[in-house]
Amino acid sequence: MEESRLCQWNVFRPLLAILQWWGFNVTVIIMNKWIFQNLDFKYPLSVSCIHFICSAVGAYLVIKVLKLKPLIEVNPEDRWRRIFPMSFVFCINIALGNVSLRYVPVSFMQTIKSFTPATTVVLQWVVWRKHFDWRIWASLVPIVGGIILTSATELNFNIFGFCAALFGCLATSTKTILAESLLHGYKFDSINTVYYMAPFATMILGIPALLLEGAGIMNWFYTQESVSSSLVIIFSSGLLAFFLNFSIFYVIHSTNAVTFNVVGNLKVAVAVLVSWLVFRNPIPALNAMGCAVTLTGCTFYGYVRHKLSQQTPGTPRTPKTPRNRTEMIPLVNDKLDDKV
Repeated sequence: MEESRLCQWNVFRPLLAILQWWGFNVTVIIMNKWIFQNLDFKYPLSVSCIHFICSAVGAYLVIKVLKLKPLIEVNPEDRWRRIFPMSFVFCINIALGNVSLRYVPVSFMQTIKSFTPATTVVLQWVVWRKHFDWRIWASLVPIVGGIILTSATELNFNIFGFCAALFGCLATSTKTILAESLLHGYKFDSINTVYYMAPFATMILGIPALLLEGAGIMNWFYTQESVSSSLVIIFSSGLLAFFLNFSIFYVIHSTNAVTFNVVGNLKVAVAVLVSWLVFRNPIPALNAMGCAVTLTGCTFYGYVRHKLSQQTPGTPRTPKTPRNRTEMIPLVNDKLDDKV
């Protein structure tokens, strides 16, 4: 009986992890778009700053007060020499994502963010001269082709929002590459990552948000009819952004690398569908096809990466000894750009 219950839980746990990750992620995206479009709070830097503040406070409560996660100690010198540069890129990544969401539909923004594998490979090839298997390059063809098709057929195309999303992919790739060198020796989980990076990100983004959006926010306070209810929605999105980090950590531990990649791409499809149901933004058939082609390419890219990671260097046909669970947890995963 106990073995049967354990088996049922082992099947149910990954499904629960995936569903809660999808729920938090899609809800945060839709709420942010709602804030920009329906609450007329068109200040993406301030929204990002609020998310960082909520995440910093939440991570502190989880680690220091509730002690649900052990704190990974970092040398004071490394906080500025290693974590601060990561926080700067981390901050730019999130801010650009919200800026793009301010100007383009959720469906288009989510499709463009799927371009991240391509920018990561190209950056590593150009900057580090890193060699990649031909299958990696082949997987980028449908990703790039799908992005071009989606961009060409997007009815609400905005060049500023498009560029913000594209540079957001570049920031995500830079974050992934920097993590391999700057955070060498530290195996951060999602909560510890936010614990150290969110305060830095708040400090980095706070001044630009105040200078560029402060006057507009003050005017919004005077012109908004129901300020209190709007603020509840804005800060709720920040709270949900923190819980999103928990869900990412949970889903990584509950699934393997291939499953995580596949459900990550399905999550984009769910976000596109929900955004259409909420905002009713028109999605032409060719636009939807471009999105589907991009997600197919991303899934193939994740599968190829996983297969190559199982091979011992120098013996491409010899499987590698299976790694344990902690080794499978990425330092900064390609899909963890959804955080905060």
